[in-house]
Amino acid sequence: MKADPTQQRALLEMAEIDAELTRLAHRAANLPEQQRCDELEAQHRAASDRVAVLGIALEDLEGQVQRLESEIDGVRQREDRDRALLASPDTNAKQLAELQHELETLQRRQSALEDSELEIMERREQLQSEQGAEQENIDTLAGDLTAARHARNEALAEIEQTRDARAARRSELTAALDAELVALYDRVGAGALQGKRCGACRIEIDRGELSRIAAAADDEVLRCPECGAILLRVKGTGA
Repeated sequence: MKADPTQQRALLEMAEIDAELTRLAHRAANLPEQQRCDELEAQHRAASDRVAVLGIALEDLEGQVQRLESEIDGVRQREDRDRALLASPDTNAKQLAELQHELETLQRRQSALEDSELEIMERREQLQSEQGAEQENIDTLAGDLTAARHARNEALAEIEQTRDARAARRSELTAALDAELVALYDRVGAGALQGKRCGACRIEIDRGELSRIAAAADDEVLRCPECGAILLRVKGTGA
């Protein structure tokens, strides 16, 4: 296959563009800014889960407090009734003794219930404090996440802008070059002859092949004997 040497050399720019487009695609897929977003999103989800768990625990404690308050209220009502009976002139001595014993039992019961309620209320206060701290953490993470997403979007926009410019230049080259030459390049790629090495595969070419390459006409499209890429003879690269 033959092609104008100028067109062959233009393939070197196309190869450089394709290499840059590959690097840009890799960078877009592995952005540190995206990794930062992923980390913050994971932390935000974990903090939200902890707040939800604390909320469930607080609801349970609130239910326990309400039940205890109901029991304490019932005990107090019975105490009030017993005191009223103790003060009644119609209560005989036996009833007085029974009422006094029951009142003492009720007072012990009330004290135990109030102690339990106090413990639960202290636990509730502790969980409320933890929930408040976690909510503050969530708010901070939300702000950090917004900033991280902005940084990621800016990085992606910069990559996209560069990619569009390089893709446009590639389209210009494609339109200006021989279609058959471009089709071959798209299949096998291209690399400059750099001394004794192919610029595409970096493998050293033997002397016999180098002699054949040196003797070939300028418009002859040469191929690397190792990788099959178009071998470009470009001044300043040792070719």
